[in-house]
Amino acid sequence: MQTRIEKITETLDKNKAETIEVFDLRDKNYFVNYAIIASSFGQKHTTALLDHLKKALKPDESFNNVDESGDWIVVDLGDILIHIMTPEYRVKYDMETFLSELESNN
Repeated sequence: MQTRIEKITETLDKNKAETIEVFDLRDKNYFVNYAIIASSFGQKHTTALLDHLKKALKPDESFNNVDESGDWIVVDLGDILIHIMTPEYRVKYDMETFLSELESNN
């Protein structure tokens, strides 16, 4: 699992994603084991980061679902969720607070 997380975060980092955070949600009664959040520079960069992830991760990873809105893309890998958001959406929806609280609950 750690190798998969590293490959995702390295791919995002190499392609200029910013403020990449990984949340360990195992044993937290959440529907995935890990959530990853990364910021893009804007809508085109968000889409480009998704393309980079697809190239780097397929065929090893199964992309169960991809929800694209331009400002926020969610990639469902089954046990890992990847959120790629513009800075404005990241501030607006503040997923870090929700996931941090979930992660710290026993």
